[in-house]
Amino acid sequence: MDLGLKGKVVVVTGGGKGIGAAISMCLANEGAIPVIVSRSKLDSEFENKLKALCPNYGFYQLDLSKWQEISTVVEQIANKYNSIYALVNNAGMNDNLHIENTSTQELIKSYENNLFHYYEMTKCCLPYIKKEQGSILNISSKTGITGQGRTTAYASAKGAQIAMTRELACAFAPDNVRVNCICPAEVWTPLYEKWIKNFENPQEQYKKIAQFIPLGHRFTTCEEIADTAVFTISPRASHTTGQILTPDGGYIHLDRALNWEN
Repeated sequence: MDLGLKGKVVVVTGGGKGIGAAISMCLANEGAIPVIVSRSKLDSEFENKLKALCPNYGFYQLDLSKWQEISTVVEQIANKYNSIYALVNNAGMNDNLHIENTSTQELIKSYENNLFHYYEMTKCCLPYIKKEQGSILNISSKTGITGQGRTTAYASAKGAQIAMTRELACAFAPDNVRVNCICPAEVWTPLYEKWIKNFENPQEQYKKIAQFIPLGHRFTTCEEIADTAVFTISPRASHTTGQILTPDGGYIHLDRALNWEN
């Protein structure tokens, strides 16, 4: 299926690692031009693969918590590529800040890392996306729907991303700009793999979590999130807006008691 993304410029925050890297690679495979904005430099192996698919890809190094600098970077991107079709807000990380031991100042800092740049990046890209009648996709988290316990700052930031998705979908429907959100649950990212190795028996810990994922009793892959993301921002999803998508093997919405033995 041709997704109609050939030559279209798509900005991906945090697009060099984990889910973001999978989205960037999927875009390149579809003939789009991924433009990555990230705090960290690109891994050389990933960069070489991306360059082979899309020599015209972009990379702009920026600590997105410094949201005041985003407008300058977006202007540079627009000047180089002459257009921005879509934005994927993806960068962020669970900082496990709980209300009982987190000050309001620390909460604001967490929002700078996980929320404010979603707002500012969207605001800065919107004029260009409106011209293209393009798309915005926010990568949120199941924690914004279900909560997690003892992660007040991150979960509330993710909840705000979901609410912002719905609001922007309403606000910009007259401009034919679509705004959607993906809420990953248990995704096998390099960061998750690193975390699970802290357990005495990582394989058993994986099984302990995966047993509650109804479809296949396995984690979602980064590539599965990326496939959903790239289709959703593409013209093929032309009448899809304001949606909160959960490609998670049924983890959120199906009865977790469905952990029957195979």
